[in-house]
Amino acid sequence: MGYESVFFTVLVTFSVALITYNVLISANAPLKQGFPSSTTNHLFSTDPVIEMPLHRSREGSKRRLFHTAVTASDSVYNTWQCRIMYYWFKKFREGPGSEMGGFTRILHSGKPDRFMDEMPTFVAQPLPAGMDQGYIVLNRPWAFVQWLEKADIKEDYILMAEPDHIIVKPIPNLSRDGMGVAFPFFYIEPKKYETTLRKFFPADKGPITNVDPIGNSPVIVAKESLKKIATTWMNVSLAMKKDPEADKAFGWVLEMYAYAVASALHGVRNILYKDFMLQPPWDTEIGKKFIIHYTYGCDFDMQGKLMYGKFGEWRFDKRSYDEFPPPRNLSLPPAGVPESVVTLVKMVNEATANIPNWGS
Repeated sequence: MGYESVFFTVLVTFSVALITYNVLISANAPLKQGFPSSTTNHLFSTDPVIEMPLHRSREGSKRRLFHTAVTASDSVYNTWQCRIMYYWFKKFREGPGSEMGGFTRILHSGKPDRFMDEMPTFVAQPLPAGMDQGYIVLNRPWAFVQWLEKADIKEDYILMAEPDHIIVKPIPNLSRDGMGVAFPFFYIEPKKYETTLRKFFPADKGPITNVDPIGNSPVIVAKESLKKIATTWMNVSLAMKKDPEADKAFGWVLEMYAYAVASALHGVRNILYKDFMLQPPWDTEIGKKFIIHYTYGCDFDMQGKLMYGKFGEWRFDKRSYDEFPPPRNLSLPPAGVPESVVTLVKMVNEATANIPNWGS
């Protein structure tokens, strides 16, 4: 391990050892951008869920490129998803209306793997052993901190995506007027957990509605804003994990809450854009959406009826392929299965048919 790796390990260990809310705030004291005031959320006129801002500024005709960044481990499970994701990124990058720039897989295994030549990759160090407390997702914000610190990122905006995202059409830069743009998750409920969140987002920082119902992905945000958010996101994630009440309340979506809090602390509001992403099988049509997120299993009987919670007679579930990638030419769903599921399987099949050395 080189000097820089040792330095970063010491830095993280030191910050965790001292975590209290005051430490989180003092760690960000040098930032030029202050915390949001209680009036911040009145500055924007937006429909908070389904519309873009009602009064957009004219951004001009210049393309506002964003860099797509995907964090991943070196597991078989993450790797095959990244390979499919990158295949479709390349297919749509030059499409009409696209403002997609470069791509980076941020590999937080600490060492290169054999897919470095296939996908542009930045190798980040994982958290020190035991610090993630078995919650590997805590490596995500730490990986972003390293990438933003060390990488030469040409674009002024970042799309944070995940391995299990498939891009279904060219993506424009949906952010506007200094705000990020994010998909709203129904299970991120700041108001419901206000008492717990106030440990990390005190009342003097503004109303709890300043904490958007989002995770870190998918999000398009200005690069300079993300540089300010990232360290706070990491520290809040670690602090929440060490807080029994927060850990119990937020569970597997803890770092999503941490990103939402960090964004609010730095005054970065987000357009909540439902058409950013769909999640089969619950979302049945592609429509105007840009990304398929295949986080849920798709289980159907042979008449096309959903069998959620049971192993379907026909099924596609990414968790079936945690030790080996899905084979080429997966069977298509039976008649009656929603368009979103059919499209997902066809896109997986096209990617695996064209990616060299698939399954090796």
